[in-house]
Amino acid sequence: MKNSVHIFTLIAIFTAFQACCNDENITKSNCDQTVVISSDEFNNAPDDMLNINNISIQDDCLLINFSSSGCDGSSWIVKLIDSEAIAESFPPQRTLRLSLKNDELCDAYFSKEISFDIHSLQVEGNRVILNFKDFDQPLLYEY
Repeated sequence: MKNSVHIFTLIAIFTAFQACCNDENITKSNCDQTVVISSDEFNNAPDDMLNINNISIQDDCLLINFSSSGCDGSSWIVKLIDSEAIAESFPPQRTLRLSLKNDELCDAYFSKEISFDIHSLQVEGNRVILNFKDFDQPLLYEY
């Protein structure tokens, strides 16, 4: 009788685990990409010319509207990179940059908007200031 109770318990635990971890129950981000947290990439990733037009936050997505020259922008490789450093201020601060690799050799000028999941930028507390290279306005991220 004890063995059947143990087997039943194991089956119940396994079933609960499967239900809990089913892909349908995992919240997926609605953002286009995730932020890269790497001091090495922050310092060494491509840094082709771009202009940041606007930055805003919707939930845990950071929306960046930017422009650069090119043929149509379809081959651009864009990354949002965090420096990995957290300034100990109140609230804490992080520094990010938008990396663009642009091999297009056309004189047209295009704007794009891309979103990044910034959930991984959260620090202790409920807010952090995000500072951006080549954009003068810091952004307060509250969560």
